[in-house]
Amino acid sequence: MTELIPVTRDYVVNRLTPRYENCRKGDNGIVLVVGGSSLYHGAPLLTSLTALRAGADLVYTAVPKTIINAIRSHSPNLIALPMVDNSLTVGSANRLVMGLPKIPNTATIGMGMTISKAEALNSLIKKLKEKGIKLVLDASSLIPQVVKEITETDTIVTPHAGEFKRIFDEDVGINKEQTISTVSRMATKYKITVLLKGWLNIIADPTGKVASIKRSTPAMTVGGTGDVLAGLVAALYSKMNSPFDASALAVYFNGMAATAATEQVGLHLVATDLIEKLPEVMKPFDKISSPKI
Repeated sequence: MTELIPVTRDYVVNRLTPRYENCRKGDNGIVLVVGGSSLYHGAPLLTSLTALRAGADLVYTAVPKTIINAIRSHSPNLIALPMVDNSLTVGSANRLVMGLPKIPNTATIGMGMTISKAEALNSLIKKLKEKGIKLVLDASSLIPQVVKEITETDTIVTPHAGEFKRIFDEDVGINKEQTISTVSRMATKYKITVLLKGWLNIIADPTGKVASIKRSTPAMTVGGTGDVLAGLVAALYSKMNSPFDASALAVYFNGMAATAATEQVGLHLVATDLIEKLPEVMKPFDKISSPKI
């Protein structure tokens, strides 16, 4: 049975993880971002910068070596990992996992990425799963061949309507009721968490929980806001065990950042405006706990 969850301020407050006074680097989340191509260097960059602003301690950004200098020169805060091939191959996936400086809590895959073969993506997913890394799949990684590999896992997929059709071979529907039903059915069928992006964001998990959050402004159609959302999901998921809560809170904060940016620049916002506004909208929710023993 579908259970509709209202994502209110109280809901968010009660689910955010506090930061311990005596925490160390890595305790607040390590995120791996895998994406990018010769055409799209900005997508994984937006995701990585967002994950840092959302509170992750460390972010590893794995991109093709052809764009590694663009990533490295943009921000000293990022740890950029060069991938030897311009597209994701089995070999580059293997070398990436073997060369990780530390084991991430979460990996978000697909933004701006070119994939040589589905086999390469499945190989990467399988190896990350073997290390206990929680997965967030976005953009190019949302292909039907991955469904078998992620079924009955704690994976989060973040498609828009077109990507939803591509991965599940299902249209989302023409109204709210149909869309909620379709998204919930796919989440239950494959036992994963589905975050459908659009003017109405729908989050559903295998237990029947569903949340719907209306897009805060039509200015969010600008390119890159989905990459920001992927970074938020990955950062929040790195610090909590519930894929549903991580998804719902990410949509909530993404919308708040867009609202704050729109108040400043109107309908002329760009994705980096959301990243700049994240500290402003997330700071009131910050919690510090007594030392963890």
